[in-house]
Amino acid sequence: MIKIIKYFFEALIIYLFFIIIKIIGLSKSRILFSSIFKKIGPIIRSSNITKENLNIFSNNLSEKTKSEIELNMWSNYGKTFVEYMFLKKFRQENSHIKIEGKKILDEVYLKNKPVIFVSGHFANFELMSMEITKNKISLATIYRPLNNLFLNPLMEYLRKKYICSNQIKKGLLGVKECMTYLKKDCCIALMIDQRVSEGDKIKFFGKDAYTTSLPAQLSLKFNIDIIPIFLEREKNNNFIMYVNKPINSSSFKDKSELTKKLNKVLEDMILKNPNQWIWTHNRWK
Repeated sequence: MIKIIKYFFEALIIYLFFIIIKIIGLSKSRILFSSIFKKIGPIIRSSNITKENLNIFSNNLSEKTKSEIELNMWSNYGKTFVEYMFLKKFRQENSHIKIEGKKILDEVYLKNKPVIFVSGHFANFELMSMEITKNKISLATIYRPLNNLFLNPLMEYLRKKYICSNQIKKGLLGVKECMTYLKKDCCIALMIDQRVSEGDKIKFFGKDAYTTSLPAQLSLKFNIDIIPIFLEREKNNNFIMYVNKPINSSSFKDKSELTKKLNKVLEDMILKNPNQWIWTHNRWK
């Protein structure tokens, strides 16, 4: 009961923020909530996780650099929070994003053969699936419902309406749904950077971390390619989406070897811009 009351008041505050965001507009809201998140973020509990994760990431970073990465992450968090209220605008326009490797997306569309898109929580990560579907690719995306039962209905509505209409809830039933979609020549998109209790222990920045093997399993089972995508926010708050070359599962002996490859790809993405990855996930627990 206490948790429900807590969720209720959290939702009230967030809905109030969303009203303010809609009133003052995208540009001013980004500035305001970037500042708010940078002030509040470092003092909340997950800040300890962020610091521990950054220590695992690199022992050579100065305290100043770690602090800068953390503040930049919270700034991006605040901007992404704002942008949920403008998903319709992003859906209807293209001026906010540039796609490097668009030819790869075009080939996926023309071949009409399913692939698995993988990425991590970079910049505004929701735009990955949105841009794939805007390129006329049939897609289903795996998501984790919010714990807050008062907020989750809104988030599911926004995702289904503006990002990707085919939403697969994370879990065992979701795995079965994935296979159903793949059999219908529908692509799958998922994030591979969060800890999973049912995953395999794979080295991630030199330390074992429970890692999802689902992309590797599906890729090997259905003999389909995996396409990594990296999203980056520019200084002007436009985005670049990098679509990498497909990874063919036939080059790997088993799911473990393929999963290790995907972890390496994810590491390279984080190294490219550590300021925009979400470090608050308890990745190495």
